[in-house]
Amino acid sequence: MDYAPSSRNSASTKIVVAGGFGVGKTTFVGAVSEIDPLRTEALVTQESAGQDDISKVQQKHTTTVAMDFGRITLAENLVLYLFGTPGQRRFWFMWDDLVKGAIGAVVLVDTRRLDDSFAAVDYFEAKGLPFIVALNQFDDAGQFGADEIREALAISAHIPVITVDARDRESAKHALVRITEFALTQLTRVPATT
Repeated sequence: MDYAPSSRNSASTKIVVAGGFGVGKTTFVGAVSEIDPLRTEALVTQESAGQDDISKVQQKHTTTVAMDFGRITLAENLVLYLFGTPGQRRFWFMWDDLVKGAIGAVVLVDTRRLDDSFAAVDYFEAKGLPFIVALNQFDDAGQFGADEIREALAISAHIPVITVDARDRESAKHALVRITEFALTQLTRVPATT
């Protein structure tokens, strides 16, 4: 895989990729990372029955139990470090550590299971961390407009909603560029005075 090594003159930043169980976070990080991504995968076993609802992702045989980690150089002087969160509720205690120092987050959404996205959206809203919503394009998922998704997730009009194919490097890269741009606009935004 071709990649540009980071240099001492480059800036680095951290982006978090979050979402529900089986939404494509590991796939996203793996598709876009210029290094072999670090994955902390474990087999989905009968022990997780009752804790993880795998009925809607029956083809899923492994799950992230800590994080995914990857890296991508977006520009000659900008390196992004990617941290994919675990999606199951029992691993959410790790999220606080994973988001430390992040400039923003990509919340991956499966439109077939919107309710799995509420926790991630709520988390980033509560943290005040800029995030975008990226609709992962599953083959059998319905197509919805940004306004429909925005209303269903009850997110503000300024939060970007985009589509992404987590398997495709260019599509995932576009999502990373979008969250980087959005985070920069949020950082430079002048707070309103009363």
